[in-house]
Amino acid sequence: MTTVDTAALEQVLGSVDVRFGTARRLGLRAGGLAPLTLGAVTLIYVAEGSVHGQPPLSAACTFDVDRASSTVALSPVADREVLVEGDAFLALGRRSVTLTSEHGASLMIAELQLSNAAMMLTDLLPEFVTVTDFVGLEPAAAALARTIGQSWPLRSGDPVICRMMTTTVLLSVIRAWAENGCAPAGWPSRSNDPFLDRVVEAIHEQPGRDWTVETLANVGAMSRSVFAERFRTALGRSPASYVTEVRMDAAKRMLEIGRSVSDTSRSLGYASDEGFSRAFRRATGVTPSAWRMSRRAPVPA
Repeated sequence: MTTVDTAALEQVLGSVDVRFGTARRLGLRAGGLAPLTLGAVTLIYVAEGSVHGQPPLSAACTFDVDRASSTVALSPVADREVLVEGDAFLALGRRSVTLTSEHGASLMIAELQLSNAAMMLTDLLPEFVTVTDFVGLEPAAAALARTIGQSWPLRSGDPVICRMMTTTVLLSVIRAWAENGCAPAGWPSRSNDPFLDRVVEAIHEQPGRDWTVETLANVGAMSRSVFAERFRTALGRSPASYVTEVRMDAAKRMLEIGRSVSDTSRSLGYASDEGFSRAFRRATGVTPSAWRMSRRAPVPA
């Protein structure tokens, strides 16, 4: 069983930010079909029955969970294609897949929109993250998954609460997959370069620091020119662009929990509210105050 760097896993999970999501409970009759949206990040929990994919989902590994002793082992039977009640999986939308059920099933299906920083995580994951016996590995998250998408009268704050619940289930699926031996060796390195990983970690830990190419190169123990080239090659963007992306995602989280534009601006190292507002608008198309207002859950009539 491969081991995962706990600190690195916590950093990755901390970067996952669900910006928007729609969740529904879907009942499949025997022989019924449920196509997954191409290009969408989709989280599925099998509440009842069983499903399989067309083409096959090809689970990377299968868990044997002894709930009495709380022990987990990888099953010698790999690539179980049929998912049963209590299983969960994450589809990254890289190819067209349709779910079908031979005998009928009830599914929780959530389509998620992730932040830019969180979308980088998907580059580190296989096209399907499958967690067999998710209910045994993560019983609290599985209980949440069973309730998400149920039809209840809409109340004030429900969209925010549903998004938080879905985020909890998503993080639990990734954690269960990674901690129990399905992740490849070295996961979750963002760059396959330990020196660059050190730089990325520093940016996420201190997004408001006055980062320059020179200070970032010092963190990575490289010369300025070598660092800039290696960073762009590994992460597909310049160091400055990456710092801005991390700051903007941090700004969204701060604004969403009620922090003021000025407080957010200062926390992220901007010299003025105007400079922060210009950067935020370039990244999102709206001003910080307009974005903050748009994230407030509507009060039902």
